[in-house]
Amino acid sequence: MTLRLRSLRRRLRAGLLCGAALLGVLNLAWAADAAPAGMASASAAAASSLDLSMPRLHAIPVTDHAWYVQGAAALGSAANRNFISNAGFVVTDDGVVVIDALGSPALAQALLDEIHRITPQPVRYVIVTHYHADHIYGLQTFKAAGATIIAQTLGREYLESDLAQNRLAASRHDLAPWIDANTRLVPADRWLTHEVTHLQVGRYDFVLRHVGPAHTPEDLSVFVPKLGVMFSGDLFFRGRIPYIGQADSRQWIASLDKLMRDHPRVVVPGHGPVSTDPEHDMQLTRDYLVFLRAAMAEAARNLEPFDDAYAHTDWSRFDQLPLFHAANRMNAYNTYLLLESQGGQ
Repeated sequence: MTLRLRSLRRRLRAGLLCGAALLGVLNLAWAADAAPAGMASASAAAASSLDLSMPRLHAIPVTDHAWYVQGAAALGSAANRNFISNAGFVVTDDGVVVIDALGSPALAQALLDEIHRITPQPVRYVIVTHYHADHIYGLQTFKAAGATIIAQTLGREYLESDLAQNRLAASRHDLAPWIDANTRLVPADRWLTHEVTHLQVGRYDFVLRHVGPAHTPEDLSVFVPKLGVMFSGDLFFRGRIPYIGQADSRQWIASLDKLMRDHPRVVVPGHGPVSTDPEHDMQLTRDYLVFLRAAMAEAARNLEPFDDAYAHTDWSRFDQLPLFHAANRMNAYNTYLLLESQGGQ
């Protein structure tokens, strides 16, 4: 394994790579040639031509009292303002509950503005499904507006690590001007320690279930029984390849079953359009994870080199999905490393 790939392996296992950094690391990992001269100046020129306006976010109704905004099926970039994930909100008679804060303070402000177009109620709570950059860099906007931030306690370890600071530093470069020196990491005001927590806001009971470790150790789902609506975070990617990162895919598959214990009628995924047939729509995420594990487990058991295993795997069921070509090889490699450490089981 080359020095470059060993470095990539360490960063993958540490969970440093997500969002916009993924594209750059893919290029570093799988391209042998150095960047051509003049690339830095070309990047600077591209940045200077960016549209610096923030278009209005249009909230999509989920039920009478719940909405969400849907990010692009893309890697985060300055051009798309890091708007690549979903966020949702529920309007109660005692304030608004927001689920996830999007990928920049400016996006969060646009979401807050859209909420204020729908209701004069203040945002009382923001629930963080997990501490990945595209879901949390907007937290400071909601915090400044007086919201209480709630997250699962296992997110604290990552948030307080050097890795989180390094990721933010990289984002200040990769996602400028949307992420800049004023963007900061925001801890929760309330760290949850139980498997299930009930949050009562007005007439609505919000069931916060710890469904990790899966996509991340701190994964939370948010279920509103009165509405039949669940916000799944990144356990569920609808209609696209999921991002594996440091995830334990075996636990992730089991956690998909946990999501369905509440029998939601509608699920807002972390990425992609809302699902009104959750069991059917979640099957793609499940099938992809199962297929990935099966293909890489055989290679790990047989001590087959990753490049050979990847080349002879039939990816035809998934290769037309959005982000396949950007993320699949990385996902397969990380799964290969995980199964190597688990003895191919």
